Amino acid sequence: MLSGKLSRRAAIASRPRLCAASKGKWAEAPERRQIIAPDVVRRLLHGLRVHQAELELQNEKLRHAQLALDDERARYCDLYDLAPVGYCTLSEQGLILEVNLTAAKLLGVARSDLIQQAFSRFVVHEDQDIYHQHRDKLVDSGLTQWCELRMKAHDGTPFWAHLEASIAQNADGASLHRVVLSNISERKLLDRSLEERNLELENARKVAEMANRAKSDFLSSMSHELRSPLNSVLGFAQLLESSTPAPTSTQQSRIDQILRGGWYLLTLVNEILDLSLIESGQNALSLEPLSLTEVLLDCQRMIEPQVQTSGIDVSFAQFTSPFLVIADAVRLKQLIVNLLTNAIKYNHPGGTVDVTIDDTIPEVLRVNVRDTGQGLSPEKLSHLFEPFNRLGQEGGMIEGTGLGLVVAKRLTEMMGGKIGVQSTVDVGSVFWVDLTRTQAQRADAEQVHVDRDPANAALNQSPCIVMYVEDNPANMELVEQILAARPNIQLLRASNGIQGIEMARAHLPRVILMDINLPGLSGVEVLKILRQDPLTKHIPVLAISANAMSEHILKGLSAGFFQYLTKPFKVKEFLKVLDSAMAFARTQSPMAIEVP
Repeated sequence: MLSGKLSRRAAIASRPRLCAASKGKWAEAPERRQIIAPDVVRRLLHGLRVHQAELELQNEKLRHAQLALDDERARYCDLYDLAPVGYCTLSEQGLILEVNLTAAKLLGVARSDLIQQAFSRFVVHEDQDIYHQHRDKLVDSGLTQWCELRMKAHDGTPFWAHLEASIAQNADGASLHRVVLSNISERKLLDRSLEERNLELENARKVAEMANRAKSDFLSSMSHELRSPLNSVLGFAQLLESSTPAPTSTQQSRIDQILRGGWYLLTLVNEILDLSLIESGQNALSLEPLSLTEVLLDCQRMIEPQVQTSGIDVSFAQFTSPFLVIADAVRLKQLIVNLLTNAIKYNHPGGTVDVTIDDTIPEVLRVNVRDTGQGLSPEKLSHLFEPFNRLGQEGGMIEGTGLGLVVAKRLTEMMGGKIGVQSTVDVGSVFWVDLTRTQAQRADAEQVHVDRDPANAALNQSPCIVMYVEDNPANMELVEQILAARPNIQLLRASNGIQGIEMARAHLPRVILMDINLPGLSGVEVLKILRQDPLTKHIPVLAISANAMSEHILKGLSAGFFQYLTKPFKVKEFLKVLDSAMAFARTQSPMAIEVP
């Protein structure tokens, strides 16, 4: 212990000597020390601080980049695993290398348990060929391929799948198949339901077409069967009316009743046919730019006889513009004449009807027909366009069918327009029709036609032969009695097509009158044979038929008939057309008309 104390004392005593020795060495070698100037030290310290700040900034950027990369990786994993479709990576041999959670859920197996399993084991046996053909196309073409097939989950639950596969490579250059797997079972179910629905609709369409065809055939047959006797009734009534001596007042009253009832029945038949054709979509319209002014002027001329006998003052505004609209000329006149006829029929004695055009509505021209009639209550207005509903006028003295406004409404809508009415009881009504306005001028093609009006009535007094091919004795008798007033005309009678052809070749009549529904050869077939014969091809042939459907008329005119008259006809109209045909025949020679 004493020796330890002595050692510590010796060390303390020797410390000043060591320090002095050390100072002596520094003092002995002053050239070994290097003195750094303060400004250099400051610059070095500043540089170190800047460098340190830059390193800290780079470290912060790297830290943020790493965080962003981690976020993107997490987002990618979420998108991959939670995608609405399944993602699978397959080896060239079709083994599953990687799947997302959606694919694992579709297949009903844990993701880890799917690795190295064959993808094909989840394809139903019946669709294995589809899957292998899909893989072969992918390998052969190198292009993305897709297919639809049936698959089954691990528990055997089947489902429809859409596969879309493409080829990729891993880091070692080995080929991989990237497969997108979608469950399309609901779509397939909807497709099947849609196919079944389409099949039902197709069957319903066929049934509807058959029903429409049956209805059209029935209406056509009904029209034909009604027109044939009506032709006799109205024809002979007209002959009685114009007979010599003139009928007595009592006889004339009875004739008027026959004619009024007959023409009313004909109107009813025509409007039923019109409505049925429109509702079945068979009444095609020819829409074109028309001058509304010209149409209204034509309608004014058409109703002039009714105006003169009615005592109603009908006035048309003075139109200073053509007012072009898109419409069908014939049908537009039909619906406007219907409105004018109603405005006259249902007016008060001495009442008025005013026709104007309103051009203040954008892109529309409105025709207004204003009357001072009885007017309609709101209740009656709600039933105005119902078929066969005459709004309480059934027992009145005014004739009507209850179909005119229904047809007018359908026609207006088919032309892209609207029809409506404003009415006040005991004041009157305003029926209006809106039509689409246009600026396009009507492009009337230059037509070369033969003037079929007789140049001089005296020319028709020269002796000539007219042949009538008709199997109905009453119709034949009617025409014979009509032509009895023309002693210069010799009428030849043929009861069928074969007889008509033979007589035409033998006598070469100036004009031939032809029924369409003949026993054996039809009137159209007879016309074709006559046109092919050099001896008869120049003879104008008039069709006189109870087939009054528009398609029948068009077919007849297309076949080459000079004109097409429908039964029953007005005697004056028949004679006018016959005179036109005879005047036309004089301009023809046997070589003048080519075979159509």
